[in-house]
Formats: sequence, C-alpha cells, structure tokens
Amino acid sequence: MISRNLVVRIAFAVPAIAVSVVLLWLGGWPLAVVLAILGMLGTREVYDLAKRQGVEPIEWVGFIIAAACPLATYWVKGYADWEPVVYAAALWLLVLLAVAAARGPARRPLAAVAVTVFGGLYASALLSFLIAIRHGPHADAHPRGSIALALMPLVITWVGDTCAMAAGRLVGGPKLAPVLSPNKTWAGAIGGAGGALVAAIAYGPLVLDRMAFGLPQWQLITLGLVVALAAQVGDVAESLFKREAGVKDSSTLIPGHGGVLDRVDSLYFVLPITAGLLRIFGLA
Repeated sequence: MISRNLVVRIAFAVPAIAVSVVLLWLGGWPLAVVLAILGMLGTREVYDLAKRQGVEPIEWVGFIIAAACPLATYWVKGYADWEPVVYAAALWLLVLLAVAAARGPARRPLAAVAVTVFGGLYASALLSFLIAIRHGPHADAHPRGSIALALMPLVITWVGDTCAMAAGRLVGGPKLAPVLSPNKTWAGAIGGAGGALVAAIAYGPLVLDRMAFGLPQWQLITLGLVVALAAQVGDVAESLFKREAGVKDSSTLIPGHGGVLDRVDSLYFVLPITAGLLRIFGLA
C-alpha cells in the first residue's frame, strides 16, 4: 500500500515541476528573482537553526547576500563582467564585519559572522548554479536545449527522491544514517540511485536528443549516478543541521512538507555538481 507521505511527495512534485518548467522557460530576471526569494527564505531557516544554538546571525546583512547571489549570477552571465560583483562582495563583507564589531564581543562575533556568511552561500549561492546551467554558452543558439539541460537535474533528483521513499517504505531494512536521518534505509538509497539512473538514461533520448543537445550514454549514466549520490548527501547534510538544533523540520512554511531547506536540500549539492559536469561535457 502506498504511504500517505509518498502520495504527498508526489502531489508536491508534480506542480513543482510544472512551475519549474515555466520559470526555466522564462529564464532571465524572473528566474533570478524567484531563486533570490527562495534563497532568502532558506537563509532565514538557517539563521533560525543557529539561534537555537545561541548564535545570533546578522540577519539583514545576510539577507542582502542571499538575494544578491542569483541576481549577480544572471547579471554576470549576461554582461560577462565579474569586477563589479567582486567589489560589491568585498563591500558587503566589510559592512558585515563593521556591524559585528559594533555589537561587541559578548554576542559571539566570530560565530555570528560565520553563520551569516554560510547561510547566504548555502541557501542561495548554491541555487544560483541553476542560472549558470540555464544561461550557458549555448543558450542563445539553443534556448530550448538550455531549458532542457536546466530541467534535467531537477527531474533526476525528484524521480530519485520518490523512488528512494518508495523503496524504503516497501523494503525497509538496515538504516543508512540512523543518527542523522533515522527514516532513511540502504534499500531507499539503492532504490533512489536506480530511479535517478533510469531517469537520466531516459531523459537523453526522450528530451535532449530532440533539442539537438544529445549526450552519449556514458555521460547520461555518469550524470544519473553522480546526481543520485549528491542528492542523498545533500539530504543527509541538511538533516545534520536539524539534528543539532533538535528539530524535525527547518520550518513550518510549507504545511505538511516543512521548510524551504527540507524541500530543496538535495538541490544544494546537485546543481553545482551538475553544472560542473556539464561544463566538462562542453554544455555549460
């Protein structure tokens, strides 16, 4: 019998994929703005977890970098000029240090600065690699192919995640990481990897080949296996933060699903790794 959680997961994934297709089709500033909003929401959840440990991040400064990362990524992809971004990042860091100094040593400035920087980079900068894939070197000549490339890691991740949950529920067995994520099993991990691999292999002929962006079989297999591993590591990594803070979900923003971190934790690892592989393959 299919579990309620699996049904809810599928019910969330279907409209999420539809919205993702629309955003990737639009690309540009609309995609960057949505990622900036997701980045700020995820950063806020990181800061909330830190507060449970007695660390007070400098939130308003962190939200600036969280919003800026996707916007700056698209700006650079469009104008090919990194220098203003580097100067802006340096200025942001100086402001952060100045505010931390003004708060005094009693408020743990080293920990506060570290969490402030980490929150923005983890929850927003890593998502920005989706823009790098969508607006790669072939985006102008093959816009539909670039959309298909950007959608690929999302589809592989969601299929793998759903297969992992199904296999874990149906088979059970030994736990994968009982201390960090007691519900995950080795059967689920293997099922997720298998689902991701099948999704990657099928995505090539069904989608990429029709966009003149075909990949050899070995590259599709590599993408499937690497994305599957990255997704599961990203999931466990986010669980590590929640276990330290003593919470089940990163927030209650999405009823029945937790927070932004809970929904996109796998993509934090998947997107930069996929962008790197596609760059090696000459497509990003």
